[in-house]
Amino acid sequence: MKYLIVGLGNIGEEYVDTRHNIGFKVVENIAAKFDVKFSPNTLASTAEFRHKGKTIILIKPSTYMNLSGKAVRYYMEKEKIEKSNLFIVVDDLHIPYGTIRVRPNGSDAGHNGLKDITAILNTSEYPRVRVGIGSEFPKGRQVEFVLGKWNRSEKEKLQELVDLSSDVCISFCLAGLGHTMNTFNSKKIEL
Repeated sequence: MKYLIVGLGNIGEEYVDTRHNIGFKVVENIAAKFDVKFSPNTLASTAEFRHKGKTIILIKPSTYMNLSGKAVRYYMEKEKIEKSNLFIVVDDLHIPYGTIRVRPNGSDAGHNGLKDITAILNTSEYPRVRVGIGSEFPKGRQVEFVLGKWNRSEKEKLQELVDLSSDVCISFCLAGLGHTMNTFNSKKIEL
């Protein structure tokens, strides 16, 4: 069984440690836990490992957020991965910081990465985990907030949030979507 876990984010030094790059941070954390390294590849940096009989492929698209679908489709086709074994890790400012939502499908909620994936796959029927980054920004400052760095209190809890989100991804591969939703949708990292 093969699984594709896609951490959404933007490449480039200026995006490291921004809220929008939580997807990258989660897949980097999984790679570190399983002692594998990312390598530059077609449309993405990739890492791969086997765990309990499953092959898990991690990708960080190098297409920038708004063109994430291109990388997702490429690796789904290359690795012959079904939509049901695809798992997207995405930031969500409509959810309070520290809250995660595992979903089998859903709208893009204005997220350009999900918008592009949905357009390229021609469906919104793919599993994802939405990682809450909160919405503590003044009206009209959404882009600055999303592309901004974590504040001090968020930073203090960030590793816990990244660990929790990483556990969600591994649970999805080993225990399936339903079990993962039941186990993790009630969990939260308190600020």
